[in-house]
Amino acid sequence: MEPAWRQQGRGRGRSQEVQSERSRPPQKERERPGGAGGAWGGGRGGRTKTATPPEPPKAASVQSKFEEIRKSNLAAAQRLVESQISSSSSDDDDENVAVDHQDGKRGKILESTFTTYADQTGGDVTGLARTGQYVSDLFQSGALTCLICIASVKRTQAVWSCSSCFSLFHLPCIQKWAKDSAFLVSSVTDEDFGQKQHPWPCPKCRAEYPPSATPNRYVCYCGKLQDPPADPWLAPHSCGSVCQKELKPTCGHNCLLLCHPGPCPPCPKMVSVSCLCGKAKPLPRRCSNKAWSCQQQCNKLLPCKQHTCTQSCHTECSPCPRVSVQKCVCGRERAERPCAAPQWNCQQVCGAPLSCGNHSCEVLCHDGVCPPCPRSVSRSCPCGKSKSSLPCTEEVMPCGDTCDRHLSCGKHTCSMRCHRGSCETCRQEVEKECRCGKYRKLMPCHKEYLCDSKCPKTRSCQRHQCRRKCCPGNCPPCDQSCGRTLGCRNHKCPSGCHPGSCYPCPESVEVRCSCGSTVLSVPCGRERSTKPPRCKEPCRSPPSCHHPTREAHRCHPGPCPPCRQTCLLQLPSCRHTCPQPCHDVVLVKSQQVQLAGPWEQPSGPAFVKKALPCPPCGVPIPTACFGEHEVSPVPCHRQGRFSCSRPCGRPLTCGNHNCTKECHLVTNGNKCEVCDEGCSKPRPPGCPHTCAGACHPGNCPTCSQMIRQRCHCKISMLYVECMKLTTADEQTKVKLGSCNNQCPKELGCGHRCKQVCHPGVCEEKCQQRVKLRCPCKRMKKEFPCSQSDQCVQCDDTCRDQQKKVSQLKEAEQRATQEEEQKKLQEELEAFEKRQQRGGRRSKKRGRREEVDDEQGRMGRWWRRCAAFVLIPLSGALLSAAAYYLLTTP
Repeated sequence: MEPAWRQQGRGRGRSQEVQSERSRPPQKERERPGGAGGAWGGGRGGRTKTATPPEPPKAASVQSKFEEIRKSNLAAAQRLVESQISSSSSDDDDENVAVDHQDGKRGKILESTFTTYADQTGGDVTGLARTGQYVSDLFQSGALTCLICIASVKRTQAVWSCSSCFSLFHLPCIQKWAKDSAFLVSSVTDEDFGQKQHPWPCPKCRAEYPPSATPNRYVCYCGKLQDPPADPWLAPHSCGSVCQKELKPTCGHNCLLLCHPGPCPPCPKMVSVSCLCGKAKPLPRRCSNKAWSCQQQCNKLLPCKQHTCTQSCHTECSPCPRVSVQKCVCGRERAERPCAAPQWNCQQVCGAPLSCGNHSCEVLCHDGVCPPCPRSVSRSCPCGKSKSSLPCTEEVMPCGDTCDRHLSCGKHTCSMRCHRGSCETCRQEVEKECRCGKYRKLMPCHKEYLCDSKCPKTRSCQRHQCRRKCCPGNCPPCDQSCGRTLGCRNHKCPSGCHPGSCYPCPESVEVRCSCGSTVLSVPCGRERSTKPPRCKEPCRSPPSCHHPTREAHRCHPGPCPPCRQTCLLQLPSCRHTCPQPCHDVVLVKSQQVQLAGPWEQPSGPAFVKKALPCPPCGVPIPTACFGEHEVSPVPCHRQGRFSCSRPCGRPLTCGNHNCTKECHLVTNGNKCEVCDEGCSKPRPPGCPHTCAGACHPGNCPTCSQMIRQRCHCKISMLYVECMKLTTADEQTKVKLGSCNNQCPKELGCGHRCKQVCHPGVCEEKCQQRVKLRCPCKRMKKEFPCSQSDQCVQCDDTCRDQQKKVSQLKEAEQRATQEEEQKKLQEELEAFEKRQQRGGRRSKKRGRREEVDDEQGRMGRWWRRCAAFVLIPLSGALLSAAAYYLLTTP
């Protein structure tokens, strides 16, 4: 069924319906519900003009006529817009109210509706699930839709509710539906059009209503109040009184809810009832669930009269499930059969002799007496004219008269003699009229005459021609599929081709929220204009920005609100994060092309979504000047050094002096000044030389000059590099100052120092090996010089030898003394001779005497030396000879 605004001009009275609904105010509609028939029952194609402007006076100017026409057009356009607004868009006033306030108001209405029922059940509302869904749909935008016009059912509109499926329809829509349905059925089936009363079906569940049940007034759900007022604190279309409908299944109680849509809930009353089998004592139970089982075994005798029921407590016993051996009906066979089916046939022919005694019973297995012989009754000839009573063993012969039985044509009789079997076909030539009555022709009576003309009439669908050959006028129903697009604009009518409007689309579409958790079932075609249901689940849409999650908010239709989280993206030029709100998706005014005139439309949207770059970093960064003389806060995006106008003070490349320029940036092209002074760095300790280079950075080059110094023993002159000497440690300095020769110093023992040239005093611990002898000099031993204070004692041999040696020495001494006495005597005698000569000597003689004296002195000196050498040597030889002599055997 299409909306009224789409059906204008398509069928009877549709323009009147549209105009009447547009022009009829809501209050007047409630005051006159019975007068709808007059507005909706106009003739075919009739139009009722409700917005016709008054005729202007003849003297009115052209301008006044133009203003009147303009106002009339505006009013018509406004009415057209209002008629198309759905519940999702027409309830804007309700939608503007806060969601929390709506939920609280809805909860109060539901609580007041179900209070009486909840008091009876002690707060248990599980039985109100189905009824509660219908009540909740009243408050859900787009949930209630008239299936006839595919428009929303508003709380101020007159409605009618089906008592079978509880669907709501606009009162004018259901009145027209009932009228059209009865008219179409009557026009197709009745010979006398409009004489019979045909029922009309519900557009959704097809439940049939008699013509007397056609709604003609707007009443509440319980039917007590006509034209119920729209109370914001009651369910829409409810009178607010207790329903008091008789509950189903019938239990004698009435509904306790306030006037409500949908089915009445189960009976909440408490009754005292016994169990299903009646054995247990009565217990208090809910009336809607009063059947209960005591779980005891039934033990009732089953219809088989052999076994008892073994099931637990129940109402009626089921057939016996056991198997027993039973006879067939005729009693010939026995077989195991279920006790629940004791009678069965064995499928054998009875074969018992009949009462005539000539034939046998041909009936299958049966009980009781066999039927009488079928040939024993009175029989007639094949044509039926003569009757005879013959024995059952004889056949009745043909009578020989004409058959005269009517042939299959129904007009002529058989001309053959009485015969058995069927008569032949009628072969008489008759003038026949074709089925449509246009042509006549001679032809055999048994053949049907059909002409080739096709029926030009329109079939019952009022859309297609009959086109059947030689149609008698009763054109068959159209066998084509309807195929018209239903009011939902999604499906086509699957029924056969039919007149009038198609049934509403039976499909329902689920309108889901964005996350899919909340589902609203609406009639097909309403999903485009129905707002998604309100969902209390958190929004699950993935973030459209760089943040991993969105801000927590409820599920909603359409795009998510702009992200208000802090950006926190790392800025490209620094390591700071962006402190601004997220700007990945921002509405920016687009640059539109200049339009040529007002007749042109803009080609694109005025605002587009763009991702804006992060603003420059404004974090204050402590920044030093070029020369790092001071530190000042500078925004991060303008971070850079600056000149503080102070002297630079940077160390020059020499590393010894500072730059005297104004504070400046040092680059490859802009460097500090060059130092032109000489090197004034202190020399290493011990270096007496100065650096010969200009002022330079770092340490001075190593001193390569030679230092002249004596070695430790003061004998040799050494030349050593200054760098080696000044940088050497004490041990190295000692090595450098040594001539590497043996120390010439003598120790206290008289030996020469054995060490290499060294500083300081020589060690007194002499390691020179010396030989020590016993006092007699015969025995000798080697000792270190430092241990030379030890002595070797003589033994007995030494003593004997000493005695011999002492004797020899005494002899030698005596000999020496004697020789000396001789010499002295000789000298004395010579002196005396010289004294005796007297007088002065000549110079020559004197000189000769001096020479002689000198030679004499030299001779005496050599003699003394020889005596000193030879005497010990001779003593040693004598001692050796004596030792040899003594030791030799």
